[in-house]
Amino acid sequence: MTKSIYHSIAALLARGESLTLATIVSRSGSAPRAAGSRLAMRQDGGLVGTIGGGVLEARVRELAPAVRGPGQAVLKKYTLTAGDAARMGMVCGGVVQVLVQFLSGTRPEDRELYRDIAATLEAGEKACLITALPSAFEIPELVVQYLIKSDGAITGGLAPQIVQTLVAQAGRGRPQILSHEGKPYLVEALGRQGTVYIFGAGHISQQLAPLAGLVGFRTVVLDDRQEFANRERFPDAHEVMVLNSFQGALEGLAIDGDSYLVLLTRGHAHDQAVLRQALSTPAGYIGMIGSRGKRQAIYAALAQAGFSQADFQRVSSPIGLNIAAETPEEIAVSIVAELIQVRAGRSQ
Repeated sequence: MTKSIYHSIAALLARGESLTLATIVSRSGSAPRAAGSRLAMRQDGGLVGTIGGGVLEARVRELAPAVRGPGQAVLKKYTLTAGDAARMGMVCGGVVQVLVQFLSGTRPEDRELYRDIAATLEAGEKACLITALPSAFEIPELVVQYLIKSDGAITGGLAPQIVQTLVAQAGRGRPQILSHEGKPYLVEALGRQGTVYIFGAGHISQQLAPLAGLVGFRTVVLDDRQEFANRERFPDAHEVMVLNSFQGALEGLAIDGDSYLVLLTRGHAHDQAVLRQALSTPAGYIGMIGSRGKRQAIYAALAQAGFSQADFQRVSSPIGLNIAAETPEEIAVSIVAELIQVRAGRSQ
């Protein structure tokens, strides 16, 4: 199973290792990575994650020694010139605000917070991470982080009324800097990367599942054949399920707007059965493999069952971006590219 940087941080802290964490809190122009990107700098010089590499990371690493006390952090603004941008493979420069904070492997608050973040992500649950930012640039301050889980539980003790105000302002979008009574906070939604349900455990699915995991999706593989739907074939999937039948493929699944349904079964009849169920869900994405002829035949059959043209417009078929993909690996790339595109559009 692909692990996030939060899992890596939690594991390091659990072993008693301290580290310095750099987080992009905002960017403008052609900065290399988005807000929320992280780079963990270990005491032995090792790095986990990235905030874009090149000049920016070099400058941030120079700043790391400025924060060495438990809970200490500094906020720094970096302006990337055209020359910096060229060295990083960009067209022009930009402005990036980076929070650099010290996480102590012996500090219970740090260990507990990142343990809870990792556990929340592992369970596929949604949560919100709130970081109280320094009030001025380049002046070290003590910084506190808070994890707000979907059930309302708060790790870190932030007052509920502040939580409600910040979460309501943030909504479902990308990480944002928000203010409450003059105090700036970075508010980030966690666990909203989406779950990809892959119906069918064939060759394309074998390539798709790990690739989707690499870009942050939670992956669930479903098939009615145990010899195909198993851990030997899908060691990195978050979950592998053996169905009694594709006729009940969606039974018991928590399908919502963060769900991406990918239909890659071994035949028209199975795809039609899954699509019939999928169209009755609030899934944020439904994609079906196959030719346009296959698609029209399935749509015609479902139209007889009462489904409308508006229903069919929810379906991406043939699935994936049109990159002239032919091999299972290429088709998997085209599908994941489309999933990323849809996810990015929904978070704007």
